[in-house]
Amino acid sequence: MAETVAKVGVKKEKGYLYFLDKNGNVARAKMSRAGRKKGKTKVEVVNKCGVKKQGGYLYFINTSGDVARAKMARGRKGAKKKAAKKAGKKKKR
Repeated sequence: MAETVAKVGVKKEKGYLYFLDKNGNVARAKMSRAGRKKGKTKVEVVNKCGVKKQGGYLYFINTSGDVARAKMARGRKGAKKKAAKKAGKKKKR
């Protein structure tokens, strides 16, 4: 379902959250754990890959450490069926 955009091969360490920053680079931040003070943590760039993001896609770091993307779900599934059922009920009354 997801397609690989850039082969980066990042080795993930435990306790860090890996993501794509505004510039399309792979970055990481320390995850919140018990005892850590609230607020922003320091974000460090792990790999500069410069991925150009397109609208309608969710970008993430997959299990092999590469940048991947998947089409975002828009709207609810079955919303048309529910609307049709409601319209049918109103006609019967």
